[in-house]
Amino acid sequence: MKTALLDCVELESAANPAASVVWLHGLGADANDFVPVVRELGLPSTLPVRFVFPNAPVRPVSINNGFRMRAWYDIAAADFNNRADMAGVRESQAQVEALIAREIERGIASNRIVLAGFSQGGAVALYTGLRHAARLAGVMSLSAYLVAADTLAAQAAPVNRDVPIFMAHGSADPMVRFAWGEASWRALVQAGYPVEWHTYPMEHSVCMEEIIAISAWLQRILRR
Repeated sequence: MKTALLDCVELESAANPAASVVWLHGLGADANDFVPVVRELGLPSTLPVRFVFPNAPVRPVSINNGFRMRAWYDIAAADFNNRADMAGVRESQAQVEALIAREIERGIASNRIVLAGFSQGGAVALYTGLRHAARLAGVMSLSAYLVAADTLAAQAAPVNRDVPIFMAHGSADPMVRFAWGEASWRALVQAGYPVEWHTYPMEHSVCMEEIIAISAWLQRILRR
């Protein structure tokens, strides 16, 4: 059965995009959360990119007393190993795959598509990107962590074994602990993935220095 497309906010950095970034928001936020960042990235007009910001489904979140909010998956506990509801993660994976397929239908090759996300969105971007069957341009995970690290070796797509990965984390993050992000980075490096790792003296957020680093990384991988 075909997965229904999520509603999205889209923004092009310049006319006639030659690449796409599918950017997933964090828990409780929505598709508009990172739209202002596109302008701050300052991408040159010679590198036109379509940014796709999907809305996560609204669902009850256990760690928030069952309150319904936009979430890519349920969170049962503040525990690194048992944090993510895997049924929800796989559902979101299918929804992201559908968005990738739409970008390909619109003329963007798979190897010109970046999966990106913040917090929960970053976890889903990593989970999906490393298992995607066709080559991607890159995966960006901000203030997030590696879901189901124990299944990655068996499920990883060979074509994306060396996909460029950008990871960044705030050293004072009280929500997605810095240790979780650091452990995820180390696990990926140990598995042989090329990860560009950045840390910033901040909490669960994004800073201008990080945005500058993201812009440089995007320009580098999309100009290959």
